[in-house]
Amino acid sequence: MATTLNPNLLLAIPLAPLAGAAIAGLFGTKFFGTFSSESRGGRIVAHSATILGVAIAFVLSVMVLLDVLNGAGYNATVYEWMTIGSLKMEVGFLVDSLTAMMMVVVTFVSLMVHIYTVGYMEGDPGYNRFFAYISLFTFSMLMLVMSNNFLQLFFGWEAVGLVSYLLIGFWYTRPTAIFANLKAFLVNRVGDFGFILGIGLLLAYSGSMNYTDVFATREQLATVIFPGTDWMMITVACICLFIGAMGKSAQFPLHVWLPDSMEGPTPISALIHAATMVTAGIFMVARMSPLFELSDTALSFVLVIGAITALFMGFLGIIQNDIKRVVAYSTLSQLGYMTVALGASAYSVAVFHLMTHAFFKALLFLAAGSVIIGMHHDQDIRNMGGLRKYMPITWITSLVGSLALIGTPFFAGFYSKDSIIEAVAESHIAGSGFAYFAVLAGVFVTAFYSFRMYFLVFHGEERFGKADDHHGNHHDEEVSHDHHHGLAPGQKPHESPWVVTLPLVLLAIPSVIVGAIAIEPMLFGEFFKHGVAFKDVIFVGENHHAMEELKEAFHGWVPMAIHSLTTPVLWLAIAGVVLSWFFYMKRPDIPAAIKQRFSGLYKLLDNKYYMDAINEAVFARGARLLGTGLWKGGDQSFIDGLFVNGSARVVASFAAASRYLQSGYIYHYAFAMIIGMLVLLTLTITGVIGTK
Repeated sequence: MATTLNPNLLLAIPLAPLAGAAIAGLFGTKFFGTFSSESRGGRIVAHSATILGVAIAFVLSVMVLLDVLNGAGYNATVYEWMTIGSLKMEVGFLVDSLTAMMMVVVTFVSLMVHIYTVGYMEGDPGYNRFFAYISLFTFSMLMLVMSNNFLQLFFGWEAVGLVSYLLIGFWYTRPTAIFANLKAFLVNRVGDFGFILGIGLLLAYSGSMNYTDVFATREQLATVIFPGTDWMMITVACICLFIGAMGKSAQFPLHVWLPDSMEGPTPISALIHAATMVTAGIFMVARMSPLFELSDTALSFVLVIGAITALFMGFLGIIQNDIKRVVAYSTLSQLGYMTVALGASAYSVAVFHLMTHAFFKALLFLAAGSVIIGMHHDQDIRNMGGLRKYMPITWITSLVGSLALIGTPFFAGFYSKDSIIEAVAESHIAGSGFAYFAVLAGVFVTAFYSFRMYFLVFHGEERFGKADDHHGNHHDEEVSHDHHHGLAPGQKPHESPWVVTLPLVLLAIPSVIVGAIAIEPMLFGEFFKHGVAFKDVIFVGENHHAMEELKEAFHGWVPMAIHSLTTPVLWLAIAGVVLSWFFYMKRPDIPAAIKQRFSGLYKLLDNKYYMDAINEAVFARGARLLGTGLWKGGDQSFIDGLFVNGSARVVASFAAASRYLQSGYIYHYAFAMIIGMLVLLTLTITGVIGTK
C-alpha cells in the first residue's frame, strides 16, 4: 500500500461537483434554448450532471478513507499561486483521517440532498439554478476541509458563506428571503473579521500560512506576549479564530442568522445545517487543536460559549410551531454540544458528534420537507396530527431521527452525546461546572421539544383541512405553484415520491448504526493516529485528561448502552418524552395554561431573547448613525462641501474677479504693462528687490 495518496485522485474529488455546478448553471440559461431550465431536457441534464459529480466525489472519498485507514496520507502543495518574499500563497491538500472522514460525510449527505431535490424542487422555475448552487456549495466545503494552509481554508470558508447567501435567498422575490440571506451574510462577516485577525496574528508570528509550519512553531508561539497587554499571543489568536467559528457554526451571540435561514428551500436547510457550513467552525477548531491546547483561557471561552448555546437555544425550540424552525433550533443546541466538547479538549468526541449529527439531522430536515410536501406546503405543526397512517415511511424515519437526536441507547446520537457529557464531567477547566449543568439539562429540553414536534405531527387528532388553521404562523415554502398552501377541507396528506423517501431510508441507516461502529476506533482506537502533519498532538489533549478518563471507563458499545440505564442522562431524556406526550397528547390544556400564566417568559422566548431587537437597536442603528454621520459630515460637508464644491467656488470667485480685468481693449492691457514695469523699477531702485 502506497504511503502517499494520488494527487490527481484528490483533485478530482472537489472538481467533480464543480464541473456538475458549471454544467447545471449553463443549462439553466436561455442560451441553450431547448435545453434551458424551462425544458424537461435541461432539467434532466442539470440534475444528472450534478448528481453524477457528487456521486463520483463520494465514491472517491470512500476510497481515500480506506487508503488513509491503511496508512496512506497526503500533505503537499497542488498549485503555487504567488510568492511574496518568504511568504508562499498556495493551494494544497492535507488528507489524514480527520479530512477523509469529513470528505465522506459531506459528499454522502450532499448526494442524498441532490437526489431528494429532484422530487422536492420539481416544477420550480429555478430548478437548474438550485442544482448549480448546491453542487457549488459541495465544492466549496470540500476545498475547506481538504486545505493544508490558511489561505485555502479562508477561501473555502468565504465560498460556503457566499453560496449559502445565494441558497437562503433562492426565492429572491420574497422580501423575507432577501432579509434572511443578508442577515446571514452580514452576521458571518462579523465572525470572519475575527477569523482573519487570528490568521493574521499566526502569520505575523510564525511567518507561514501552512498548517505544518505554524504547528512546528507552537512552542515558540506559546511564549509570546501580545503587545501592550498581559495576554499570551496564542490566547488572542485562538479566541479570534473561534470568533470566526462562532459566526459560521452559529454560536451565541452570532447565532441569529441560522433560524432565519429557514427561508430557503428545505434541501438547503439539510445541506447547510447538517454536515457542511455550520460544522465548518467545529472542524476548524479541531484542526487547530494543537494551538488551542496551548491556552486554557481560550478553551474556557469555547466551553462557556458552547454551553450557553446548547442550553438556551434548546429553550427556544420548545415554543416553535414551524416544523423547520424546531429542527433549526435543535441544530443550534447540538452545535453547542460539539463546542462544549472542544472546550473540554475532547476534540475527537466533538468530531464524532459532528459525524453522527450530520446523518440524523439531515434525516430530520429532509423528513420535515417530506411532511411539508404531504401537507401541501403548510409548515405549522398545529395544523398537522395523525400523519402516521398517511406517510408511513416519513413517520418511521422521523422517529429514527428523533430517537437518535435525544440520545436513545444503541442509536448513533447516544454514543456521541453521552461521550460529550462524560468528557465535560471529567474536565477541570474553568467553566466546566456550568457546562456540565447545561449539557445535562439540555438532554431533557431536547427530548421535550423533539417529541413535542413528533407527537403533534404524527399522532393525535387530525387537525389539517380546517377553517381555523394557523396559516399566519408558517412560512410558505413554494412560490411558483398556483395551488393554495395547506390542505383544503376533505383533502388528505400523501406519502412523498421515492426520490424523496429513498434518501430518508439511506440516512436512517447510519443514524442507527454508525455510532456503535465508530465509537471505539474514533475515540479510543487508532482512527486519529493517521494524522499526517501532527499525529502526536491532535486529539490527544496534551494538557487535559478527559479522554484518558473516558477510555478507562469504556468497555464496549453494548456495555456502554446498558450502563446508561443507571445514569441520569437516560432518565432525563425519558422524562422529556413522557412529559411532551402528556402535555400534547393527553392534556393540551396544560401548555396553554402555562403559556398564559407565564406570558412574560413566553414573550421572552418568542422574541428569541430580544437578540434581534438588540442587534437592531445597538448595532444596526449604530451603523446607520455612523453611516449618516459619515455621509452628511464627511461626504457632504467635508469632501463635497470643502474640497469638491469649495474648490469650485474658489475658482468661480477668482474667475469672477478676473473677468473685470478683461476689457478687450489693447490700450488697457498696454497701460497695465507700463504700470507693472514702473512698479518693478521702483522696487528695484528702493532696494526691495535686490540685483546681482
